[in-house]
Amino acid sequence: MILDPPPSAAVPGGDAPRGAAAPKIAFVSLGCPKALVDSEQIISRLRAEGYELTKSYDGAAAVIVNTCGFLDSAKAESLAAIGAAAAENGKIIVTGCMGAEPESIETRFPNIFSITGPQAFESVMQAVHAAVAPPHDPLFDLLPAQGVKLTPRHYAYLKISEGCNNRCSFCIIPKLRGDLVSRPAADILREAEKLVAAGVKELLVISQDTSAYGLDLRYAESVFHDRAVRAKFIDLARELGSLGVWVRLHYVYPYPHVDDVIELMASGLVLPYLDIPFQHASPSVLRAMKRPGDQEKTLERIKRWRSICPDLSIRSTFIVGFPGETEADFEFLMNWLGEAKLDRVGAFKYEPVEGAAANGLGLPHIEPQTQEIRYRRFMEQAQAVSTRKLKDKVGKRLSVIVDEASPRAAEGRTKGDAPEIDGKVHIVSRRPLRAGEIVSVKIERSDAYDLYGTAV
Repeated sequence: MILDPPPSAAVPGGDAPRGAAAPKIAFVSLGCPKALVDSEQIISRLRAEGYELTKSYDGAAAVIVNTCGFLDSAKAESLAAIGAAAAENGKIIVTGCMGAEPESIETRFPNIFSITGPQAFESVMQAVHAAVAPPHDPLFDLLPAQGVKLTPRHYAYLKISEGCNNRCSFCIIPKLRGDLVSRPAADILREAEKLVAAGVKELLVISQDTSAYGLDLRYAESVFHDRAVRAKFIDLARELGSLGVWVRLHYVYPYPHVDDVIELMASGLVLPYLDIPFQHASPSVLRAMKRPGDQEKTLERIKRWRSICPDLSIRSTFIVGFPGETEADFEFLMNWLGEAKLDRVGAFKYEPVEGAAANGLGLPHIEPQTQEIRYRRFMEQAQAVSTRKLKDKVGKRLSVIVDEASPRAAEGRTKGDAPEIDGKVHIVSRRPLRAGEIVSVKIERSDAYDLYGTAV
């Protein structure tokens, strides 16, 4: 997305200190929420140094494109964004996952001003400085305490680590972002406190592998408010839950110790929501993917989780048409999905990724038409499960966080729905509601993905 200048990014009066016009930088952010956090950090640095964001490529001192390089389709989107920017501006600064493989960019665009990989904040800023020097006046405080956020004011992504130690055969994230590097717990909690103080009502915890948090640090302690906090998944979840806002856990690899956090969800300290990318259910496909393969035990764990926390919502993503996937493998997945009855489910048709180990497994690739048929069958079954589960909520009163509001109506989400990827609650209200407000809504009807009700 091409980023609108956030309100906090404007220099008072529209001018840089000492009367000079603030240098303008255009910014395009592509990819997942983890990349969005990277964009927020870069923009916070730009804001602190007095740069101004603009939507216009023409007239900007430079254009920064934060790319995604996970799938070939994502690479194509990134190259298209670079091309669109380069058509109007001669100083293009490329960063993000695709920047880790600069040759593919340089081949198409030999005159790119600068290319850096993910998390290369210093290199990005060096390139910006080379394009246009920043204004400077130490009397001006240009950066809010919580930094510049690209999400609405009431929720924020909180990145707890970078990289991943897993070696899933379909994934090149470790190649692009490296092995797991966790942030000290105290650093995360200080950032979370600043976000809450700035009005954030929901923290969305993200990383490449959230439940592996702290493994690389050997769960080392760091000091937060005069007490030691371990860099451990359960400890961090407990501390974040004590801040008094919604805490939602994303990208949770299903290690055994994930069971521990269910008690926190049952007690209301953390939202009863788990985002677990299961990817498949067939043991043979999971072995080829280099993923955990005992899905019978996974079904038992899901039942146990729901017995402890009946309100638990589980979302997941799956890959259909992985190389070597037989009709029997797919039927196994469909049967497993029927047993698991996951609340929110998405699927992707397998797409070869350059550099991924799956390309060298020697397994037959699935024809596109077969992939499409399996994808449609999968989504139809997932939709039927979602329809039944949402129908069960009719007549109940649910806590809903408001995302968008008008005088008599609003849209929001339940504790079981993450922004942009899950369902919505369409709200009728007798009083004006505000974005970020958490209200009780009586659910009156439902469809396949959304709920409809009245604020009470």
